[in-house]
Amino acid sequence: MSTATGALADQVACADTLDPALLERVRHEVLTIPGDWVRGYSRFQSGGWGTLSLLNDTGDARDVTIGDAEPVATDLLARMPTTQALLAGLGLRYMWARLALLEAGSYLWEHRDYQEAELAETERHRVHIPIVTAGSAVLILDGNAVHLQAGRIWRLTPTFVHGACNAYGPARIHLILDCYADPALQALRGGEHLPEACVRELPAAGEELLAEHAATARRLARLGYTEAAEEHLLRLFFRHRLPEGTAYDMVIALHQERRDAAAVESWREHKTIVLGPHSLADEARPEVTR
Repeated sequence: MSTATGALADQVACADTLDPALLERVRHEVLTIPGDWVRGYSRFQSGGWGTLSLLNDTGDARDVTIGDAEPVATDLLARMPTTQALLAGLGLRYMWARLALLEAGSYLWEHRDYQEAELAETERHRVHIPIVTAGSAVLILDGNAVHLQAGRIWRLTPTFVHGACNAYGPARIHLILDCYADPALQALRGGEHLPEACVRELPAAGEELLAEHAATARRLARLGYTEAAEEHLLRLFFRHRLPEGTAYDMVIALHQERRDAAAVESWREHKTIVLGPHSLADEARPEVTR
């Protein structure tokens, strides 16, 4: 394992493998039982992200806003006996469990999780089990694109800044398990490693290249395609190694140039939500003509 990959393994790593026959049975349940996906967290994504809960605090699969819980099986999990057995067999202490869909051409924008006070107090991690995946489906962490291969159990620590995308498809479906740190999770993590074949380092973006993308966004906005301009800039996080929050800062700068005070304030507030209050700590407050 290279030094860079070793450091990245603090954020994401392969914890174990999954029996292929068991994976096929779970895949059959996932592809034949679930109904309509719930399209929540709309401002955190480009569209194409949907979830259904398997374990939560209400038992309703369509309740997908995660939080601290002593979860119960949902009405959906009750119809998925093989998936039930998989969850029981892992022996983890779950906070929440859900199926997550990421359609072709979709992005889950740069963010960090577990920022709420009640979630920050207790150590927890996220386990990903890819059910259906595609080569273009990756997580972005620390300027690297990491493909979570099917047939493996992956651990993600989502307090690190990350994003997800599925550039070309087909649709990606993961079983996502939010778990409390305990001996069972520690045992699962005992053989963690990060296969170098699953990691691709993103190219750096110099000031000239970023200026070109900013100019493209301005042109789109002038033509009335403001949302397309914003997304053009947000996608830079998935294409280049950038300092944390750079894409959001470029969106804010776009609206400063447009003298849209409401949009500036809205995006500044959103940046603090998705990255944390510290993300604006060292930034001078922009002056916008109203």
